[in-house]
Amino acid sequence: MFVKFIKWMLLAVFITVAGLAGLGGYYWLEVLPSLHEPPVHIVNKVPPHFENNKGHLPAYSGLHPALMARPPETFSFPIKLGEVGPVEPLFAGELSYPLWCGKNKVTAEQPLVDNLDGYGVPVFEQENDELLLENIVGYSQDCNHPTRAKYYYLSEEDQRFYPLEDRKHTIAKIMVGDRWLDFIVRIETGTINRHFYAIAVLRGINESLDRPDGSHWNKKLIYQFRGGVGIGKRQGNIKPSDILKRRKQQLSEGYAVVYSSANQTSNHYNMWLAEDTALRLKRQFSALYGEPIYTVGIGGSGGAIQQFLLAQNNSEILDGIIPLYSYPDMVSQTIYVLDCEPLEYFFDVVDQNNSRWNSWQRRSAVEGLSASEDATNLFTVMTKAAGFLGGSFSNIESGFNGASECVQSWRGLTPLIHNPTFVHFANNFSKEVQAKVHWTHWEDLSQFYGRDESGYAQSTWDNVGVQYGLEALVKGDLSLGEFLRLNRKVGGWINPDDMEPEKLWLLQGDVFPIDLSFWSHHNQSLSSSAEAPAQRTHGSVDAIGAAYKSGHVFLGKLDIPILDVRHYLDDELDMHHSSASFMTRSRMIKAQGTADNHIIWMSNAAHNPVNLAFTVMDEWLMSAVGNPSRDVIAARPISAQDTCFDHEGQVIAQGEEVWHGEWNAQPTGKCMQVYPSYKTSREIAGGPISGDVFKCQRQSITAAISAGVYGELDMWPHLEALETTFPEGVCDYRLADLGRPESLLQPSGPALSVEPLPAVAAEGANPKESITLSGLEATGSGG
Repeated sequence: MFVKFIKWMLLAVFITVAGLAGLGGYYWLEVLPSLHEPPVHIVNKVPPHFENNKGHLPAYSGLHPALMARPPETFSFPIKLGEVGPVEPLFAGELSYPLWCGKNKVTAEQPLVDNLDGYGVPVFEQENDELLLENIVGYSQDCNHPTRAKYYYLSEEDQRFYPLEDRKHTIAKIMVGDRWLDFIVRIETGTINRHFYAIAVLRGINESLDRPDGSHWNKKLIYQFRGGVGIGKRQGNIKPSDILKRRKQQLSEGYAVVYSSANQTSNHYNMWLAEDTALRLKRQFSALYGEPIYTVGIGGSGGAIQQFLLAQNNSEILDGIIPLYSYPDMVSQTIYVLDCEPLEYFFDVVDQNNSRWNSWQRRSAVEGLSASEDATNLFTVMTKAAGFLGGSFSNIESGFNGASECVQSWRGLTPLIHNPTFVHFANNFSKEVQAKVHWTHWEDLSQFYGRDESGYAQSTWDNVGVQYGLEALVKGDLSLGEFLRLNRKVGGWINPDDMEPEKLWLLQGDVFPIDLSFWSHHNQSLSSSAEAPAQRTHGSVDAIGAAYKSGHVFLGKLDIPILDVRHYLDDELDMHHSSASFMTRSRMIKAQGTADNHIIWMSNAAHNPVNLAFTVMDEWLMSAVGNPSRDVIAARPISAQDTCFDHEGQVIAQGEEVWHGEWNAQPTGKCMQVYPSYKTSREIAGGPISGDVFKCQRQSITAAISAGVYGELDMWPHLEALETTFPEGVCDYRLADLGRPESLLQPSGPALSVEPLPAVAAEGANPKESITLSGLEATGSGG
């Protein structure tokens, strides 16, 4: 007994030291620089009108953007070198403040001075590349830059791009037509709608920087999109590699490429601003080079989301899309993602004495997504250390390995969505400015979601009536007592006006917080007694309706070629889980009866199928362009089939049935056997694979039992226990989302013009930096 006690004590000490070491290391390497080395360009003041935009605001109630005509362009394109592009969007609403920005990393120029009153970031006197920080020449609240152009060449020696003006390497050769040419690309950068843009095209025969001729352009345009979790207040940045490195192969084949930081979701998720900017960037391109034969989209994660939504909302932007690591949209991903931490807090703390939760597979049976018993998980060490320091010794001897997608990929991201006190790049703003902003996704899009009477943006997230772990209960993997305890205690999230700063990883400056929280549990609604169920969260019906009406939810109606390409990453607990592709497909089948234009390619992470995807997409689009009926399905080439690839790029299987599985109630196909997908927490609770029920319609417990919701289980003897656990009834997933408007894409008359949104400066935001994924693209969440 004494030996066991000594072992236990040594283990506890090890856990404590390891946990503190992990926290201390993160603090030293990551937090100290962000806290004590602020950037020189820091927002100290915001325009006076911003101060008055936190009152009640109704949610958007207009037509869906797919039914609207866009207003005529007011800016005269092209933007000439040295000039500044349009600042005010055409229809995306009033400018939002504060906006943080820095240098253009292509030109090394600071933003242009637009005021002397201290609004925005300071602009310093500059000598060569050095900023004279003691000499402020003015301020930039709109972060505009003049349009510039540069030539870049590909080095034969190291296959990297360099400015032609500083040539130090042999220029690589490419074959264009029947002749060899130097691989030299003209890159143009500037700002449109206050965001950086870039255009890259092979240098023409007789062109100059100010007079591009496009003689080596193949007349096909690629629109590059990028991902990340972003909720506003940043211009983003631009680097030559954003286009040159990513699209080297396509540039060598003569494609032109365009990109805007307004089309990178680590900067924002406003699809009206993304579309407004994309339309204008294409106008700039066409004014310089002419109209393309077609425009194809490419981009991962949030870059995939933009492709689905922009193509849905406006058919003039993209003729075909190649979404990578796709999600159908961002806002419907929050439905299950915001379940993660309340469930994990229940497993780790509330029900920590239940050894069931030592198994990550058993957690996955409730919270969904992928899990592994062998994955290295620093959070496990830190969680046990925090528990030990707080006097909790439960499960101290259980293992340290194992993790779930919820923990590995989503922990730390959820506050970026819904905690108005949290922003991980706070040091870009003065304390006074920080205090004036509600930092959430909801707030950044409050022009759509609306604000309640307390001045906080309304949210779409709701878990009233959700029966967490229902499928596990029915299958016998969860006892009735465990099911009831889970659903009594799991709770939800408190109102945004009651939320406190995060205590995760010391991100907001507390060196050693007393009540460290890895789960944001101090912002959760927890049960106050053993008998009373924890309060669930009511989402706003108006906000949900606005998400649909404003085009921020993918409805499944899309008739262009789609090559949905991803590496299989579920076994790596990566947030870009494969089931998201089947969410998209199920919505398409529901909305239009078929998804024959939606092709899913999935590959082992060692193989990159993107270049092949461009080849197949080109064949598909060129066939469709030459087809008078524009029948996309008839134009689809034989190579555009559902396919899975191995690590060498060999086809494992392809055809109509390879992705069949439980998601569509079919026998498991050959690709699904190799690359299985996992359900979300809401599917396990009885929801549909489409994942688009924000707020369920509810039924009584007696109705649910009668309807067979609990399978073969006899729940009548437990009626009272169920009714006290779910006092507002349980979800009836046979019915549509309570907040979804009817006939969203059914026109009742001629298309109406999109009017600019009301003068609302939406406070909100906070992105997480892009996450680099092997092979396909640098992406982030849908994140």
